[in-house]
Amino acid sequence: MSGPLEVAVVSAERSIWSGSAKSVVAKTPEGDVGIMRGHEPMLALLVEAPLRIELEDGSKILVAVHGGFFSVDSDKVNVIAESAELAQDIDIDRAKAALSRAQSLVESEDLSAIRRAEARIQVASA
Repeated sequence: MSGPLEVAVVSAERSIWSGSAKSVVAKTPEGDVGIMRGHEPMLALLVEAPLRIELEDGSKILVAVHGGFFSVDSDKVNVIAESAELAQDIDIDRAKAALSRAQSLVESEDLSAIRRAEARIQVASA
């Protein structure tokens, strides 16, 4: 087996990234899943967390993914996120302010907003 994975990351709003990659690491409710060429077909839910794409040259692309799912079949990985942002598109000050607001509303138990802000900061800070 040789050659790269073909990866596409899309959100409800737009296409985020597509291209060839060496590997993809995504976070599911059960934990991290690493995908390389020859991976068995699968379909899994995504949680709010960074999605890591390693390119053939060893460089990495980080995407803050907020829900959705991904599928793997025939060395093609399709990530369909509720929303997603590339690291370079994230305003880290805005993300930190959103985290602060979400943490102050913890009594309303909006943990989703906290996880979303934390994923954005993690991706933008990497």
